[in-house]
Amino acid sequence: MADGLSVAVVGAGYAGLAAAVELAAAGIIAVDVFEASRTLGGRARGIDIEGMRLDNGAHILVGAYTETLRLIRLVGAPADALLRQPLHLEFPGQFRIRAPHLPAPLHLAWALLTAQGFNWTEKFAAVGFMRRMQSRGFRLAGDSTVAALLAGQPEKLRHFLWEPLCLAALNTPPGEASAQVFLNVLKDSLAADRAASDLLLPATDFSALFPEPAARYLAAHGGTVRRSARIDAISRRDGSYFLDNHGPYDHVILAVAPYHLPQLIAGFSELAPLAAQLAALRWEPIVTCYLRYPESVRLPLPMVGVDSGLAQWLFDRGALCGQHGVIAAIISARGRHEELDHEALARRIHEEIARVVAGLPEPLWTEVIAEKRATFACTPGVSRPLTFTSLPGLLLAGDYVAGNYPATIEGAVRSGIAAARSIRQQAASSKP
Repeated sequence: MADGLSVAVVGAGYAGLAAAVELAAAGIIAVDVFEASRTLGGRARGIDIEGMRLDNGAHILVGAYTETLRLIRLVGAPADALLRQPLHLEFPGQFRIRAPHLPAPLHLAWALLTAQGFNWTEKFAAVGFMRRMQSRGFRLAGDSTVAALLAGQPEKLRHFLWEPLCLAALNTPPGEASAQVFLNVLKDSLAADRAASDLLLPATDFSALFPEPAARYLAAHGGTVRRSARIDAISRRDGSYFLDNHGPYDHVILAVAPYHLPQLIAGFSELAPLAAQLAALRWEPIVTCYLRYPESVRLPLPMVGVDSGLAQWLFDRGALCGQHGVIAAIISARGRHEELDHEALARRIHEEIARVVAGLPEPLWTEVIAEKRATFACTPGVSRPLTFTSLPGLLLAGDYVAGNYPATIEGAVRSGIAAARSIRQQAASSKP
């Protein structure tokens, strides 16, 4: 076994599999991944509904997700698994912004100045905001809310541009969301090179996008992915870790949802502060509603915004992955939609789709998927656990782990890579 190390990863979501792939690519081949479900991907996974392969949520990627894209390429995912298009956000008949194929920063300036639905005062206000943030290195002297950060921006600009971006990226209402994390996102996407702001719309389900190719990659490099293998307890003896009856392992990466962690670490009194830190996190939901119509039904674009509705974005899965007639609606964070049962919510979203699709027939079926604890609430100063724990060889990975990004797929992937690289560094330093 390379470097004489044995590593276990608990959780086969994007964070856990990123860690395992990074280790396997470095030649640390004794990587065992344990996943409680049969389906890989964690909170970004494929599911079967009415005979169709869909997702548990309408996730999207952007060009700034450099580490996610690197690993997707590394494990040999299909080249056409993502539909790349320049930044294009549109609320039909009200607002549109599209980035041209120009080098940075001209692409962003052109996109803002040619945005439809804004007057010149609003356009210059948007350009001025980005220039001020850039002059500060997108850093604040002290964190505040996104609402406070945007207080001087025109209302229409906040409503159609900044606030939808905040909800999509941080999954936290602007009145509570961290301004600094929001600026981190803007810096690495809109203010970076032109390709960083590209939208990458999935042409396949999210288990097939990375987790399944990652499992095949690990198998080819001496690792294992054990499905339906729930781990209930972790113990440590003679400097090694044991997962139920599996082990011994030199290192363990816990890549499960943070609300599942307390049970796993309950046997370690040293980790009581970590358990308290996790208990203090607040959660935000994400709701995805699928509506199946006759195959002739389609949106004007693969992705369109909804103004003042319950849904925030609509996705045409016919345009994305050939599932014609299937519309996915996404609702980020808390809101008035939580007062409705699933049937009433689907009815309201159908009415919102009818605003942009003339002559819309009744749906053939609907399905609502509510992830009540989809992400942590990304608020100013929120305390997020570090990759390292107080126990040597026990590490954390997940989108909630401390980092510059909010709870996104890229944040999860980067946390897994950080955990893997720390193991690699320790292995390198221990060599004679």
